[in-house]
Amino acid sequence: MRELRIRVLAGVFVVAGILSWAGARLWNSIGTLPSVPLAAPIVLALIAVVLLSTALSLRARLKAQRERRPGAKGVDPLMAARAVVFGQASALVAALVAGMYGGTGVFLLELLDIPARRDQAVYAGFSVLAGIGVIAAAMFLERVCRLPEDEDQNPPGAEPAA
Repeated sequence: MRELRIRVLAGVFVVAGILSWAGARLWNSIGTLPSVPLAAPIVLALIAVVLLSTALSLRARLKAQRERRPGAKGVDPLMAARAVVFGQASALVAALVAGMYGGTGVFLLELLDIPARRDQAVYAGFSVLAGIGVIAAAMFLERVCRLPEDEDQNPPGAEPAA
């Protein structure tokens, strides 16, 4: 399984932000602008909490298994792989959604004198922060589930695998 790269997530975030900003400008020229829901940052924060709790649980179980504690519950490799895939998918979607709300939020900065638009700009900002939280939790989960041999796959001075 390939690691999730920050560059890919940043690229998705930037492209979605630019397209969202341009779409918001176009949509506003027509006379309306879709609203930023209050539930957006809440849902993203809940996903971040689920990812973080999964990572902490797996880390504790793996540590107990490594230390050979009596009664330690092992980690099923398939369950760990599913957790990593869920984390990677969540991070990609969070980068897309955070970029979308970030672009809309940047556009809304021009309209802060309107109270409703100011509230939507705040919701968009919290959505971006919650999206970053999802990405951080997903990266932590991926790090927790990394196999020890993954870290030294290409020792210094060795040719990279093709």
